[in-house]
Amino acid sequence: MTDEYYMQMAYREAQKAFDEGEVPVGAIVVMNDKIIARGYNQVEKLNDPTAHAEIIALTSAFNFIGAKYLPEATLYVTVEPCLMCAGALYWAKVGRIVWGADDEKNGHKRITGVNFPFHPKTVITTGTMRQECAELMKSFFKARR
Repeated sequence: MTDEYYMQMAYREAQKAFDEGEVPVGAIVVMNDKIIARGYNQVEKLNDPTAHAEIIALTSAFNFIGAKYLPEATLYVTVEPCLMCAGALYWAKVGRIVWGADDEKNGHKRITGVNFPFHPKTVITTGTMRQECAELMKSFFKARR
């Protein structure tokens, strides 16, 4: 499977968020070419500002494998992680992170000014399905203005 294939799966999660009136971010966790966890933003639904797609997917992955570290996993997320999610990904020791669109307003780089707040062994890939992921976010916010 390719990064594009897995990002399409994360995009489907983002579409669920969009359909429920949530900021459309989706995430999946992959280990050994198998999706082990999924998540999408559920901040409004759960009345919880920490219910981001990455956090939900990480918690599901921890429960699935019965461990708190994911060095063999790849997290695919449609939008650049915020500072909170970057911290969670750091502590989870996720082996690889792939995101689609950059988030110039709320992404971790804007807050920290640092390009790499993740675990030192984490490999980062950006821009997978960048256009599609960015368009979904733009559509969501345009509809709310």
